[in-house]
Amino acid sequence: MPSPIYLDHHATCPVDPRVLEAMLPTFTEQFGNAASKSHPYGWSAQGLVDEGRAQVAALIGARPEEIVFTSGATESSNLALFGTVRARTDRAPHVVTVQTEHKATLDACTVLEQGGAEVTRLAPRQDGTLDVEAVAAALRDDTALLSLMHVNNEIGTVHSLAPLGALCRARGVWFHVDGAQSLGRERVDVDEMGIDLMSLSAHKVYGPKGVGALFVRRRPRVRPRPLLFGGGHERGLRSGTLNVPGIVGFGRACALAGDGFDEDNTRLRGLRDRMLAGLRAGLGDVVVHGTLAARVAGNLNLGLPGVEAERLLLKVQREVALSTGSACTSMDIEPSHVLRAIGVPHDLAHCSIRIGLGRFNTVDEVDRATDVLVEAARGLRAAG
Repeated sequence: MPSPIYLDHHATCPVDPRVLEAMLPTFTEQFGNAASKSHPYGWSAQGLVDEGRAQVAALIGARPEEIVFTSGATESSNLALFGTVRARTDRAPHVVTVQTEHKATLDACTVLEQGGAEVTRLAPRQDGTLDVEAVAAALRDDTALLSLMHVNNEIGTVHSLAPLGALCRARGVWFHVDGAQSLGRERVDVDEMGIDLMSLSAHKVYGPKGVGALFVRRRPRVRPRPLLFGGGHERGLRSGTLNVPGIVGFGRACALAGDGFDEDNTRLRGLRDRMLAGLRAGLGDVVVHGTLAARVAGNLNLGLPGVEAERLLLKVQREVALSTGSACTSMDIEPSHVLRAIGVPHDLAHCSIRIGLGRFNTVDEVDRATDVLVEAARGLRAAG
C-alpha cells in the first residue's frame, strides 16, 4: 500500500536528501567531539559546527556568534523565558505574550507564574493578527520580556515584527520571537525587526529532529541566564556536548532554504490556493480560519461545517496525512486553544482541520488529496 500523501508540514518536515548527504560523514569519518581541542577529530568537528552556525545565522541576518545551539525550539523558548526572568534583576518578573502561542511558551509562562512572575496574555484579533496598540498598552515600565510567534503553527498567520521590535527597544523590553514556523518560510532579519531572542528548530525546515538554536543578540547585549550547567559550552549559555550531525544538517537545511526561498514560496502559495479552490468547489461551505492576506504560504486551517474533524481524519488516514492542529496538543479532546482565542464557535472548532503543504508536495498530490477529502466529507455530511 502506498504511503499517505503528507500534508502535515507544520508538525515536522521530511529531511531533505541533500541535508542527509551532508550529515552522513559525521557518523563515520568526522565523528569527533567539537570540544576536543587536542587532536584533528575535534578540530574537524569544530570546523563543521562553525560552518553550521554561520549558515543558520545567515538565514536570519544574525552574526554566527549570536547562535546558541539547543535541542530544539522548545528548549530555546524555555531558555529565553526562564533565562530572561532570572537575568533581568533590573525589572519586575513581568512577561507579555499572546493567547495563541505554542504550548512551549504558554506552559512555561504558567510555571513562571507559579514562581511569582506576572504574565499578561493578549487576545489576538479575530483574523489571528495582533494589535500593536494593545501590545503597547500591555507593556509596563518594568516589563522584562515580550514573547510571541512570528508565524502561528495552527492558523499560519504572520505577525508584523518590526513595529513590535521598535516598541520594545524604546521601552527597554527584551523581545523574544518563536521562529519555529517562520524559519525558511518568511523573510527574517533580526536587526531590521528588532528581535533580541529567537527560537529556531531544524526539523521545521527539512533538517533533522533534536537540534535547534536560540538567537541571542550581542549588541545591544542580551544575556539570559542558562538552564543547563556542566562544561560551559556555547559561551556558557547551554552546556552539553554539541550535536555535530544535527548542527551540520541544520546548517545545510538553512542554506537550502535561503537559496530556494522565492521559488518554494511561490510554488507553495499556488498549491495552497489550488487546494482551497478545489475544496470550496467540492464542499461549498468551507471556512478559512485566520486571514489569507498575512499567512505563511503552505498553510490552510479550515472549518468544514457538519464534518467532525476527528471522524474525517480517521476516514482518510490511509490516503492523506494531516491534523486538526498542533502536534503538541493532538491528544487533547478540547478544541484548539488557538481557534478558541480567535473566537471560532465550539462546534466549528471541532470541525476544523490543518493542512500544511511542503517542499516535496506535487500538483498531482494536492489534487488527489482534495478529491479524497471532498468525498470523505460529503459522506460524513450525508451520514449526519
